[in-house]
Parts: sequence; structure tokens; C-alpha cells
Amino acid sequence: MSDRITGLIVAVLALAFAAGASQLEEPFFADPLGPKAFPLLISAVAFLAGASMVMRPDAEPAWPGLATLMRLAVAMVILVAYAYALKPLGFLVPTAIASAALSYQIRPRAVQSVIIGLALAGGLFVIFKYVLGLGLFALPRWLMG
Repeated sequence: MSDRITGLIVAVLALAFAAGASQLEEPFFADPLGPKAFPLLISAVAFLAGASMVMRPDAEPAWPGLATLMRLAVAMVILVAYAYALKPLGFLVPTAIASAALSYQIRPRAVQSVIIGLALAGGLFVIFKYVLGLGLFALPRWLMG
């Protein structure tokens, strides 16, 4: 029963997220994908996951323990801080810090996490900026002039 309730909550939140994303205004010089594509994709995946939990619940679901829930809460705080840091700090610095912190949560090895954070930030920047043509700022605007 708890699977169905959780799935229903996820599906309803996904629909609300999609409704919010559909209200985003497209700027005159929009990126090729536009501002709605990514939120709508995320909401579609979340809705499908929630609907599958409602339709096919696990007979004996194993919910995570308190330690896992705390790690998920920390990850959510990191991602919210990342979202707020993108505009003032540019793409590279917040992405490197957030991905290194999330990597450290998965496997607590400091040097490896820093390397992963730097590589992920650089790789994603190249893909988003040059392959997808998105208008990202690598560093804070005040630093780039």
C-alpha cells in the first residue's frame, strides 16, 4: 500500500511540475531546446515512475533506512544550492562543487571526488555549450568582463 501512495504522490507532483514548466516563457532568442524541454522531460520520467508504482506495487517494499534518507536529504540540499549558484557563479564552479560533493556521498574518497567533479563540469560544459549550443556562462559574468 505504501508503494501506491508514494507512486500517487510522485505522479501528482510530476503533473504539477509539468504544468509549471509549461508556463515558462520562451525568450525571443531561445536556446535550440528551449527552457521547457528539460523540465518536461524530467516530469514525464517522474510521472512514468510514479504511475508504474501505482500500477505494479511491490508486495513487500523495502524502504531505505534513516542513514540513506539523510544522504538523500543532503543530496537535495546540494542540488538546490547548485540551482541557486548557477546564475551568479556560472556553470563550471557550481557544477564541479556539486558533482564532487555528490560523488563524495556515493564513495567517500576525496581526491577521486574532486577529479570526478572537475571532469564532469568540463565535460558537461563542452556538451551543453558546443554540441547542444546552449548559452551557458563558464564563469561568473563579472569575471568574464
